[in-house]
Amino acid sequence: MSKIASTFSRLVRFNPKSNPAKVLIGEPIDPQLDVGLALYQGKDVSVRPFSGSSVLNPGQVTSTTETIGRILSPLAQSEVGSVRCIGLNASPHLSRIMDSILIRLQYVSHAKEMSLPIPDVPTLFMKPSTSLADPYPAPTVLPKLTQQDNTGDYESEMVIVIGRDAKDVPESEALDYVLGYTAANDVSSRTSQMNQSQWCFSKGFDGACPIGPVLASAALVPDVSKLQIRGLKNGQVMQTCSLNDLIFSVPKLVSFLSQGTTLPAGTIILTGTPPGVGAAKNPKEFIKGGDEFAVELLPHVGTLINKIAHQ
Repeated sequence: MSKIASTFSRLVRFNPKSNPAKVLIGEPIDPQLDVGLALYQGKDVSVRPFSGSSVLNPGQVTSTTETIGRILSPLAQSEVGSVRCIGLNASPHLSRIMDSILIRLQYVSHAKEMSLPIPDVPTLFMKPSTSLADPYPAPTVLPKLTQQDNTGDYESEMVIVIGRDAKDVPESEALDYVLGYTAANDVSSRTSQMNQSQWCFSKGFDGACPIGPVLASAALVPDVSKLQIRGLKNGQVMQTCSLNDLIFSVPKLVSFLSQGTTLPAGTIILTGTPPGVGAAKNPKEFIKGGDEFAVELLPHVGTLINKIAHQ
């Protein structure tokens, strides 16, 4: 666990109601509150700001109190850099951007529903930092290309955030580099994905990677297998799974990716999606403008809500 992780329990990045132009980092006063859901319901969420301006260097908690005006992604685009993605990397029970790493760990059960082979080693592809986006009320925009045949899809995922630069890390020490965890929706364009042998284009559109709402400290989540993830489209459960039984464990992936390559602080790891994506359903359940999709990661992280819009 990164040393910074021990200095907080849960952090949010936000614009305060008192000064909407300002960006603050802070800890929700209610330790049990589902921040994303509360904001969606129009409730005030009180936060104790930290002295720092980034979850990578939060500083010290202050004695002041602020109310969230607008929730932001836990990290900014400038902090996460370029995106590296690893696909098809988990067992049947796992529910699954300049110098950062985005690692996508998928489930065996999801691979099967998509008729994709189970990998023996991690599969790498790239995703741009411009795909990073904020939670609701920021819109999640489907580009015109995706709208041509309405094959936009959702993927509920857990996110791992690396807290300090990592290179040539042994598996036994890999968790020492983890800052914390949050949620993501890996918005995808299925026709574009299936038309190509790599997924960079189909998963890399602007805003196609909303994350949040809370960064839960690695100290608060010593065992991610205890977390539960669900994906809900317009309130209907599409995906549900506990995060356990990875093919390539979190330590294995951090170690693997750091061999010969520096993973800077701010590296983001998307841990794949459980079965139930729209493309695999019969009939198919794609997303379109006006839909809402929620990624619920409990306990601690809460609900990432995305309002789908057309470009």
